[in-house]
Amino acid sequence: MPQTVDRAIEVVELCSVQPRNLNELAEILGVHRTTAMRLVRRLDAAGFVRSVGDGRWGVGFRLAGLAKAALDQFDLRTVAHPRLVALSDEVGHTIQFAVPQGDRIVYVDKIEPPQSITLNTRIGGDVVVNTAGVSKAILAFLPESARDRILDAADWTAYTDTTITSRAQMLARLDSVRSHGWATDEGEYESFSNCVAAPIRDGSGAACGAVSITAFREKADIEALKLLLPALLRTTSKISYELGGRGSGPTS
Repeated sequence: MPQTVDRAIEVVELCSVQPRNLNELAEILGVHRTTAMRLVRRLDAAGFVRSVGDGRWGVGFRLAGLAKAALDQFDLRTVAHPRLVALSDEVGHTIQFAVPQGDRIVYVDKIEPPQSITLNTRIGGDVVVNTAGVSKAILAFLPESARDRILDAADWTAYTDTTITSRAQMLARLDSVRSHGWATDEGEYESFSNCVAAPIRDGSGAACGAVSITAFREKADIEALKLLLPALLRTTSKISYELGGRGSGPTS
């Protein structure tokens, strides 16, 4: 029975990525086609998968309804907060958490341990989009329409010599962020601070938030913060997994 349950879960996951036919499912599961057929028929009867034509199977309407009900029970900050506290305890620096909201990105949580940098950001306040690590980590992994809505509203004011001051500059930086899976703020808002940041992703792979580690440059320069990326990426991957996502991507 446990093996049957495991296979059924895998069928649902596979069909949620893209519709699959029985031969594909049997090959991926490593089972005979008749076994795959029995699993699919049971899942179809329960409403977890459905026929989408051409012999392929996709996500069932009952599963979509259950997913919506489950999401309604989640508060993103509640899920993330214990992980952020643990990360702050591990690295000893300030941790910030931000999420996209319409044409803005806003801070929803912040952990400031003793002797760490104290930031003038506030919970519910706007992220300065053209400077922050969290904004780059989010924008790089948003659907194009959502990304453009935020960039259209961005203010390209120069705060320091390293501030990104144009949309073209930002888009080029986002290409780099996508390839690495994480972002930086190298003194772009305040020259005395810097950060590394990574996205939290939902089940579609899109960013639903981002977490940053921020420090005084005198205490930890950008190279020192990059050494903390494994801890940051473990944290964002765990939060992403708890939200039905698949982690933060490349770590190189």
